[in-house]
Amino acid sequence: MPYIERIYRPVIDKYVDHLGGFLKSEGDLNYAITTLLNKWIMDEGLCYKNLNSAIGVLECVKQELYRRVAAPYEDIKKEENGDVYQITSE
Repeated sequence: MPYIERIYRPVIDKYVDHLGGFLKSEGDLNYAITTLLNKWIMDEGLCYKNLNSAIGVLECVKQELYRRVAAPYEDIKKEENGDVYQITSE
């Protein structure tokens, strides 16, 4: 989960803010994430545990982005443009 203690955030945020200015495309973002994971795995060691952890982090990032940002955005668009689904769970 991304909700680390507040005292650790400023150091990471400083680097993210600086890097963010250079990310102009999906490829740039992909490269930044890939190289960050590559560095972490190299520092921690190439083994199943660390590969599994890295993949788990990516999956949790994906799910949290969907839960917090994408799903509410989709709800707004559904209200603006009308629902597509006719299936209900009722």
